[in-house]
Amino acid sequence: MRILVIGSGGREHALAWALYNGGENSVLVTPGNPGTAEFAQNISGDPIEIAVNESVDLVVVGPEVPLVNGIAGQLAEKGIPCFGPSAECARLEGSKWFAKEIMAAAGVPTANGKLFTNHASAVDYIGEYPDKFVIKADGLAAGKGVYLPNTRRESDTVIEELFKGSLGEAGASVVIEQRLSGREVSVLAVCNGTDAVVFPPSRDHKRALDGDMGPNTGGMGAICPPPDVPWDFGDDVREKVILPVLKVMKERGMEFRGVLYAGLMITEFGYFVLEFNVRFGDPETQAVLPMVKSDLAELFLAAARGEDLPPVEARDGASACIILASGGYPGSYSKGFEITGAENAASLVFHAGTAEKNDSLVTAGGRVMGVTALGDDLDEALEKAYIDADRIEFEGKHMRRDIGRTV
Repeated sequence: MRILVIGSGGREHALAWALYNGGENSVLVTPGNPGTAEFAQNISGDPIEIAVNESVDLVVVGPEVPLVNGIAGQLAEKGIPCFGPSAECARLEGSKWFAKEIMAAAGVPTANGKLFTNHASAVDYIGEYPDKFVIKADGLAAGKGVYLPNTRRESDTVIEELFKGSLGEAGASVVIEQRLSGREVSVLAVCNGTDAVVFPPSRDHKRALDGDMGPNTGGMGAICPPPDVPWDFGDDVREKVILPVLKVMKERGMEFRGVLYAGLMITEFGYFVLEFNVRFGDPETQAVLPMVKSDLAELFLAAARGEDLPPVEARDGASACIILASGGYPGSYSKGFEITGAENAASLVFHAGTAEKNDSLVTAGGRVMGVTALGDDLDEALEKAYIDADRIEFEGKHMRRDIGRTV
């Protein structure tokens, strides 16, 4: 099969790697990165034109923005299957309030919340108890639109800045919902419009510093599966979350085809859906896909065509992904530092923010690489991953030392 992967980060490197190693597939990546160039063809240009000119059999979309902007429909007009939902279905990520409405109609457990379009009513709703709420920009905010204020001043400032345009159109409307506490878990489900199969659950670590301290990031590491989650947790989420959502979407004339990511919080009262994404998570993908033994190309194509889905077969044991970040991330950071030691790693090394300069590999982003290892259990996977993470060096390298040790 000839497959085009769209994107340039660690998630896309992992997707391209899994598709390349899963069968007799030729993989192209646009624009790709130095890591994908080792086994796939990196190609620049318009993704639609590339898909047509290269006569690809399937397009796999990594990031959310092209999906929200309707790339699946554009490819459909060219007769090219796309593993990724239509623009209408992508509103599950593109609008947090739309996702809330769908969950309510589907009977999916989620935190109580309200939508606001002006500062005064939002501030009044929160009142004197800001630590009881979460403030979310309704639209796409590149992972920057969720706030957990602890004081009235913090909540007032966040709301004011959102309505003043700090996140552009993403914050033109704001969702304020009940704050939940517990253990976060992610479940990735491949959907064909009416049915779904799930990958092993995973857990991302968002905070920049050990002990879950510091600012939120795009993700500093992930494990699969979390040791405190029941073995059949993903199947339960499929029955109680994924399938009911697909049913409601179809009833409204929308068939969701692609991967539906459910971010969940396990509380003392059961689990609740925090959010939906309409694409693979990053860095969860780097931890999950190495645990999957199935032919992903066959699975993704069946989903894109709305056909019966083959089962997902997972490996025993566990995996761990450690993110190597630039100093200062998620704030300002410098680029262009030479990276050494990656070639000595026995683990999988997924490139996220790298570039080639004067025949050297250099840093080119906030999250530079993800080091993923497999083990018979989580302890072994973490030990292997950290050994190789320490082998890779660049100026300002930062990583958490407690991935998999916090909930």
